[in-house]
This record gives sequence, structure tokens and C-alpha cells, in this order.
Amino acid sequence: MKILSLCPSNTELVEYLGFTDMLAGVDDYSDWPDRISRLPRLGPDLSINMDKVEKLEPDLVLASLSVPGMEKNVAELEKRQIPHIVLNPQSLADIEQDLILTAEKIGKPERGILAAEEFAAKIEALKLISSRIENKPSLYWEWWPKPVFTPGKVNWLTEISEISGGMNLFRDIELASVQTDWEDVLNRQPDYICLAWVGVRREKVNPDIVLKRPGWSEMEAVKQNRILVLEEELFCRPSPRLIEGAIKLAKKSTRRHFLRYKNKKANPIIPADLPAFRIYFFSDLIYCCLKTCMDSFSFSNINSSSVRVPSPISTM
Repeated sequence: MKILSLCPSNTELVEYLGFTDMLAGVDDYSDWPDRISRLPRLGPDLSINMDKVEKLEPDLVLASLSVPGMEKNVAELEKRQIPHIVLNPQSLADIEQDLILTAEKIGKPERGILAAEEFAAKIEALKLISSRIENKPSLYWEWWPKPVFTPGKVNWLTEISEISGGMNLFRDIELASVQTDWEDVLNRQPDYICLAWVGVRREKVNPDIVLKRPGWSEMEAVKQNRILVLEEELFCRPSPRLIEGAIKLAKKSTRRHFLRYKNKKANPIIPADLPAFRIYFFSDLIYCCLKTCMDSFSFSNINSSSVRVPSPISTM
């Protein structure tokens, strides 16, 4: 089967299912896994070249509505009668269902069920760990600095915050994305500031910029240097890699309990045909859960040093 992906999160979902070999083209912003680098590029995810798409004669196109403006891609696919499905996940449960749906459309429903079960198991493992944390820190997620955009309650980052042992600072607002201002954030006094600017490379995100915001230099999170510059691709794309981001976030804030698991060999209870990165992180969670059973823990031992994660950043 010949598959085309029109956004990075869909490309990553295909990899999670183990069907990357079926990809015949991807959007310009898809950057993972590395082996897609030689595939034909179909243009930016908001301006897909539909002539290229049609010329490739795909059996299935994975479209998306994860970013406003993608509707025109869907409309053009319908107009040209190109076989496609549209994914628009807003939660971890949605991503789980997208794994099942995509695998069904590809003709491999059993793989989708297996991947969904594994994805759900990772979430439950993280929930087990985070449930033992009594004092959960509040996390301010910054998608864009001016005007300020941050995720609200109806967004996967609220769930990622929770399973990582924290709380989304704007979880009280029933929206997927909230436009606010620096004063509002200051008044809410977050424990951590998480910078993940959409479409901006990580090396161009200067955490010192928050010091120039009125009153922010007196914020406790700034005084304690609790400013995290995080990889956008692990937090701002609605794909199964969000769990990888959750694990990283948890390890940064509770290092004593989320120590890096060095053994990358396949665990005997994990199906041997799963992609290598999935085996690694599943094993990682098994280790964390076993360690959690032996330790009681709280956030009193949070390491407040800032995090510097050099990694490219792109759009959803």
C-alpha cells in the first residue's frame, strides 16, 4: 500500500504502527524518523501541493485538522476524490483511537489494536507513578510568547502534565488553546515555566527573555531557575511521541524516581516486531513502575536547575 502523510504527527503515528516502509511522501515539516529524509516532500502542512499528491497515486492519504488552515487540504482531497482519512486528536484517548482507525484503513487492524494497547499501557504506568506524588507542581506551557498562547483544559498537554506528576496552570479554562497575557501568568504563579514555541527551533528560544517581562523577575519559578526549554516535537504534536515527552519531563523534575534505564534490549513480554524506540520506552516504564513500588516519593526533592535540551523544533 502507498501512503502519504500531510503533517508530522501523522508521520509519527505511522512509524508507531510500524508502517513507515509504506510511506511514499510526507509534508515538508515531518522530521522523524530519520529514514523518511529521502521521501518526496509534498509542501508545508498548511499548503500541500495537491498536484504532487495526485501524481503519486496514493492508496491512502493521512490528512489532519490539528492546525487551523488545514481544512483546505481536506477540501481539495475530497474535490479530487483522493482516498484519505482525517485525524484531529485533542487528547491521548483520541490518539489511541487514531492508531486503531489508521491501521484498519491500511488493512492491518491487529497491528492497530496492539499499538493502542501498548500506548494505553504506557499511560497507565505513568499514572501509577504520578498518583504517588502528593504536591504536584503547576506547569505553565508557553506555545507562543506574544500574544501569549497556552494550552487549556481540552488539550493533550493537560494530560501530559498530570501523568508527568504536575498540573497544567490553565486547566481551569475549557478550551484547547488559551490566549492570555503575561500579567495573568504572573498572577497565577506557576511552579515551572515550560517553553515550547511552535515552529521555532530550540536554539532560538532564549529562556532569559522571561526576565524582561514586567514582574516576572520576582516570580518564584524564575528566582529558582525553573525554566524548562523543551522539544516542541515531543509536546506540541498530537502523536504517540507525547509519551516520550512525558517521560522526559517527569525525569527532569523527579530525577530520583525516573532514572534513565540504560538497557535497550527487548523485554521478553514485548512483541519482537515493535519499532526499537517503542521497546526502549516501554521497558523504561516497566523499570520506573518497579522502582516506584519500592520508593515513596514527593516533590520535595525537585531539582530546580534549568533544563537545556538541544533539539530541532518544527510545526505539528
